[in-house]
Amino acid sequence: MNRKVSVAPMMDCTDRHERYFLRLISKNVLLYTEMIVSEAIDRGDKKKLLSFNLNEKPVALQLGGSSPKLLSNASKIGEEFGYDEINLNLGCPSKKVQKNKFGACLIKEPNLVADCLNEMQAKTNLPVTVKTRIGYDNVEDYENLFNFINLLKSTGVKTFIIHARKAMLGKFTPKQNLNIPPLKYEMVYKLKEDFKDLEIIINGGITSVDQVKNHLNKVDGVMIGRSIYHSPYMLSDIEKEIFQNNNILTREEIIKELVPYVKNEIKNGTRLNQIMRHTLGLFHGQTGSSYWKRYLSENMCVRDADVKKIDHIMDKVKLAPQSAGQID
Repeated sequence: MNRKVSVAPMMDCTDRHERYFLRLISKNVLLYTEMIVSEAIDRGDKKKLLSFNLNEKPVALQLGGSSPKLLSNASKIGEEFGYDEINLNLGCPSKKVQKNKFGACLIKEPNLVADCLNEMQAKTNLPVTVKTRIGYDNVEDYENLFNFINLLKSTGVKTFIIHARKAMLGKFTPKQNLNIPPLKYEMVYKLKEDFKDLEIIINGGITSVDQVKNHLNKVDGVMIGRSIYHSPYMLSDIEKEIFQNNNILTREEIIKELVPYVKNEIKNGTRLNQIMRHTLGLFHGQTGSSYWKRYLSENMCVRDADVKKIDHIMDKVKLAPQSAGQID
């Protein structure tokens, strides 16, 4: 599995439509689902929760939970649905997640996490990986992080994605947790020095290809989140400069490629805005990007859209960047 660059799991962002769209830009980055709770998989509509388009691959399933049994069963089901990796979320700091005893609060319970990972690996042949933070609340010393990773390593897990911020449990909102705790990249670099046999992926605050290159000198991979969501065509630069792939679709070609997918999804009951909201940032920084955003905002919420309406909207959207002279 190539984890040199990946797009982070983001709630309400990295759904199947977003992943299909991003895969049109990049053929090499690893994509992740939103966090899906193991209990929801156990009780809910598995097809609705887990189905995805094979064109999205490679794609990893991120799970949330703290029950070894439910997580192991969800891992097995994820493999059956065709995912390429199972990832356990130990980084989400939201109060709702904490209340249900999963996410970042599990850093406090390393033995329970180890039990979960052992059970998950026993039920799937897929690689099981961990996404975590460097600490929580007032606990962010390197010794604690080292001991935590060392214990989880004993389960056989070989890949750790480290968000280089601590989680403030119960004190900050999820948004504040993405900005206020300071980034401490050196702690992640030190992990790689001390665990040369592990694959260490760095995450948090990464906004440019140059930063990606710098991190890759110290760790095995880089995970990017919000920067890609807000400016998805940044992936084209990553394709060229990290993967040496120059066979990149233009922005206009991406929209053209998206049209058949949109039409098919509409026929199957998907609303237009569920797909097109992910493309708002496609022309970020380009001439006409404000027109693009405005036109989408005004037209992608049409109800009961038929194919003719979709054709009209998509034709307008394809022309939008060329028909305006302003820069966003």
